[in-house]
Amino acid sequence: MRALVSAPEAPGGIELRDVPEPEPAANQTVVEVRAVSLNRGECTALRQAEDGWRPGWDLAGVVAEPAADGTGPAKGARVVAWVNGGSWAERAAVRTDHLAEIPDGLDFDVASTLPVAGLTALGTLARGGSLLGKRVAITGAAGGVGRFAVQLAARAGAHVIAVVGSPERAKGLAELGADEMVEGLAAQGESFDLVLESAGGASLAAAVARTAPEGMIVSFGNSSNEPVTFDPRTFYRKGAARIDGYFVTWELLHGRIGAKELSYLASLAASGELESSVDLSASWRDAASAIDALLERRVAGKAVLTID
Repeated sequence: MRALVSAPEAPGGIELRDVPEPEPAANQTVVEVRAVSLNRGECTALRQAEDGWRPGWDLAGVVAEPAADGTGPAKGARVVAWVNGGSWAERAAVRTDHLAEIPDGLDFDVASTLPVAGLTALGTLARGGSLLGKRVAITGAAGGVGRFAVQLAARAGAHVIAVVGSPERAKGLAELGADEMVEGLAAQGESFDLVLESAGGASLAAAVARTAPEGMIVSFGNSSNEPVTFDPRTFYRKGAARIDGYFVTWELLHGRIGAKELSYLASLAASGELESSVDLSASWRDAASAIDALLERRVAGKAVLTID
């Protein structure tokens, strides 16, 4: 079968190659992949990867071979899934606790955006408990995780502050449920009960300064690639205020999130209650240009590759 693999000497550092067919474990089903979505983490890793490394976490497709242990959906079922690498291929072996069936009305390209971005948004918001009436700030709100988080937080009754890098990237966020849009997170201003923080550096330091007493910061990224410095007194004097870290791969591999949550996100997306902003859809033959667009922040929302 064919797959996209790291190729440092090729244009864009990636190329299509023949690779071995997946060899599923008893608790894995083989999925014929129809679409995959791109995430910044895997695209960044690709730039430093050795020849032959296979990227890819998100996928949507059709079950080609059910799991030998009898778990998971039957052959022919339409599914969305997460794998710990290698999804950018014609077929992939997927743990049955990491996939969910999708409604007939949900397109594969939209479904493929749900695993990493959707589960991260859902999981980070859950760290804040009940969000009804709380002030929730979301950095990187124009990105894939951010757009899902804005919608899910608004759905939970929060007052949502969308933090973006430029006014242009705020486009459409009010329609998704953001009550306020701000450019960058300043150290001074009203406090937040919950901050979803993915920029790192000065943005994380500002979040520490603005967290309310007994509030929480959930850090799940460092898009600035900068270290952070802050006076711990600005934080511990706020009583039970906390900083938590969230890594969706860890949560999935340890069984804390998975099929049930994917099914929930798919049902919301199918009913129109959760919008996936697919800003770029391209053939996997054009993967290099799509990856460049994502890393250069020319994509507002999600980028998807179709497997054809």
